[in-house]
Amino acid sequence: MELKYFRLIKTIREEGSIANSAGKLFLTQSALSHQLNQLERRLGFKVFHRKRNTWQLTPEGQELYNTGNMLFDQIEKSFKTIEQLRTGSVGKISVGTECYSFYHGLPAFIQKMAVLYPDIEVKLNLEATHHPNSKLLSNEIDIAMVTKKPKNDKLTSIPVYEDELFGILHKEHPLSKKDFLEASDFTEAPLIIHSYPLETVAVYNQFLQPNGITPTKISAIPLTEVALEMVEANMGILCMPKWALSSFKFSGDLIFKGLGPQGLKRTHYVVVRKEDQHKTYLQDFIATFEENFSMV
Repeated sequence: MELKYFRLIKTIREEGSIANSAGKLFLTQSALSHQLNQLERRLGFKVFHRKRNTWQLTPEGQELYNTGNMLFDQIEKSFKTIEQLRTGSVGKISVGTECYSFYHGLPAFIQKMAVLYPDIEVKLNLEATHHPNSKLLSNEIDIAMVTKKPKNDKLTSIPVYEDELFGILHKEHPLSKKDFLEASDFTEAPLIIHSYPLETVAVYNQFLQPNGITPTKISAIPLTEVALEMVEANMGILCMPKWALSSFKFSGDLIFKGLGPQGLKRTHYVVVRKEDQHKTYLQDFIATFEENFSMV
């Protein structure tokens, strides 16, 4: 059944007669009567009862009227959604990071986004961890969080905040008396990381590898709580920024040491595809993310 017939039924019902409906539908009364008769013959039942100047829907006609209202409501909603998509106020954002430590603080941020922008759906893509830029280029994620700007011309990077990595160790660790940790200290000291490959671990690729150091003892512990327990047991050194540990409880036996005489600072970038950077919902995400993490 064509939409024009639903519109015909809706208009006659709401205007009260064919005479009143003609102007609304930009057709003559004769043309409207012909359409209605044609429809009733095709359906095999009356849509309206005609009593003098009063047009009343039959039970079957009322059902068609109700169906027509639902159809037109849905069409209107669809066009509104399309318009929102065109203006960028609605969207789904899949996020990937270069390492698991990035995920600390993200769930709370996603909750904040849900309150501020209920029409933007944000989800974490754990499978993109360690390879966010390639996943971004293959359209598997929409935003990558990294500490090194990608060189690909199809991607654009926005610096959002800076933090500092610290070595976390037990106060009775042999290195605890030092003012700061040197790369050579990790030659023998056990290093605790979240996951392999080692090239994706910030302390390795930004501090140890440039100084030609590869730790001989490495433990990969994906859960930060467990990693902290190992440090509290004086079983190694964990390197993380302080902000990523704000939600964890640990004893006063742990101390923080800077990495190198100047400290190991890093800039965090949000990376998006250049073709998508104009989308409003991505811009809203980035602006809120920058505001949320600017105090770390």
